[in-house]
Amino acid sequence: MVTTRICVKPHLKEYIVGKYNLFSDDRIRFPDNLDIYHTLFNLTEKRPPGCFRDDGNLEIVLPDRHWAKHPETYNYLGVRSQKIINRKLEIMFWADFREYVDYQHHINAISYIEAVCLFLRRYGIQSISEDAMLKNYYRWRKKIRNADKRGYNKKKFSE
Repeated sequence: MVTTRICVKPHLKEYIVGKYNLFSDDRIRFPDNLDIYHTLFNLTEKRPPGCFRDDGNLEIVLPDRHWAKHPETYNYLGVRSQKIINRKLEIMFWADFREYVDYQHHINAISYIEAVCLFLRRYGIQSISEDAMLKNYYRWRKKIRNADKRGYNKKKFSE
């Protein structure tokens, strides 16, 4: 099992650890049916000469496909690759969050702030506030569910 380390935002690390590692601060192994697994596999490359061990706050187990790149050789994620992975993790986080809040509010009739608190507690996220999450949700909802205001015309009465 070959691992590498990448730097991610603290709330993303807590989310990934809570979702895929059951709150254990050990190596993260993504299931092979996720898009992030295949993205990791595609982005790994040979370690350049003179490049030592990776620094970061999230240790990831590299995908091991028996018919392709071997993780012992292809175990390096460059700066560009780390940015791509960070972006994918952030998209996954916000999509999961928004789906959870919508479901809790519309199906279980829970208020938005309570749904946000439940989400944060569910994954053990402490590095981002409920207000920031709720504000992001409201911004997204306004952008996605933009209700066009109907223009009311006054009827002109003839005198």
